[in-house]
Amino acid sequence: MEPITIYKGKTAVLNRANVDTDQIIPKQFLKRIERTGFGQFLFYNWRFNDDGTEREDFELNRPEVKDSTILIAGDNFGCGSSREHAPWSLLDYGFKIVISSSFADIFHQNCLKNGILPIKLSEEELEQLMEEAQVPGYALEVDLPNQVVKSDKGFQASFDIHPYWKEMLVNGWDEISITLQYDGHISEYEKKNKAVTV
Repeated sequence: MEPITIYKGKTAVLNRANVDTDQIIPKQFLKRIERTGFGQFLFYNWRFNDDGTEREDFELNRPEVKDSTILIAGDNFGCGSSREHAPWSLLDYGFKIVISSSFADIFHQNCLKNGILPIKLSEEELEQLMEEAQVPGYALEVDLPNQVVKSDKGFQASFDIHPYWKEMLVNGWDEISITLQYDGHISEYEKKNKAVTV
């Protein structure tokens, strides 16, 4: 996973509450066995018409938010079923950070495990941020070590994150990476404790 330390990126606003995981990645696309390639199906039923053309009225189809890497979303983002495909699709589409006033617990954990930083702000801060982010090309700077998000337009807010997940994201580690740090100890143990064959 890519480390997140001080990250700057363009934002996209999805001002909708209670966006569930089936809206993030509809169930018909869950047949894929790899973790990549889901970005093309992100918000599929909102992004596309029945004939496959992009819907002009959908927030993320606006030209000025193309290539955004920070998603500012409404309250209770990621509710619904606990599919890990939801953060996979966000990440594959290009989002590294999701900001909301609340997240569903399982979705929040799945984001952290897959290298996405979910930032929880107060409802007042989120409302202020969404209003400010209406400016085309609006960008944010996220300072994960100091747990601050800010813009050059005046917005600034601090956020909480568990120290374990902060260390994981700052270093770009996943849970396999943590295990591999002990590779030397594991190999030494295996040499000393070879299985006896009969």
